[in-house]
Amino acid sequence: MSITLVVADDQAMVRQGFSALLAAQPDLSVLGDAADGIEAVELCRRVHPDVVLMDVRMPRRDGLWAAARILGTRGADEVQQPADGVAGRTKVLMLTTFDIDDYVYEALRIGASGFLLKDAPADELVRAVRVVAAGEALLAPSITRRLIREVTGRRTRPRSDRAIEALTPREREVLDLVADGKSNQEIATDLFVAEQTVKTHVSSVLTKLALRDRAQAVVFAYENGLK
Repeated sequence: MSITLVVADDQAMVRQGFSALLAAQPDLSVLGDAADGIEAVELCRRVHPDVVLMDVRMPRRDGLWAAARILGTRGADEVQQPADGVAGRTKVLMLTTFDIDDYVYEALRIGASGFLLKDAPADELVRAVRVVAAGEALLAPSITRRLIREVTGRRTRPRSDRAIEALTPREREVLDLVADGKSNQEIATDLFVAEQTVKTHVSSVLTKLALRDRAQAVVFAYENGLK
């Protein structure tokens, strides 16, 4: 089955370019595009895509507002309600122009599955869509640790001691490696275990900490002083 997509960006040439690139892939299908956050939410309500490529900065309503609305989470200034039938299925992959962007951090807290620089190579964009559609998180290697460290240094919350104590020593170890931006395969190599074992540990960590995905696990680790 094809992975269905919506592309949201205020620049027409960017929308058209991304849409053409993605639609050319045999396993990807672009259902439509949007020029701002309001259009993105309305379109997602109609077509229920698997993945939304969401620009951070757009007119009327930006990508953060739209992501919170689609995912049914708390936005920057209000509690959003999920677009009908969208939350729980649609994943949001944020696109940004800048290496260090506070909006990206907020997007991860909202529940976006990751972020990617707009100038990333075409094959990296295609891979990112597939990774996010598969339920993984995609954090651009060039900015992940630097971004999280910079922003969480200014925005911290109390440690979730009870939740952390529920993790086994192995799960703590896996969380630490996830926070380093490592993939399941890389973690499996580091720990000398099967990749499926790592997937099981990651799933358990997310469940115990009530986190949506790996992106939020990274944020949790830094916010709670585990990194």
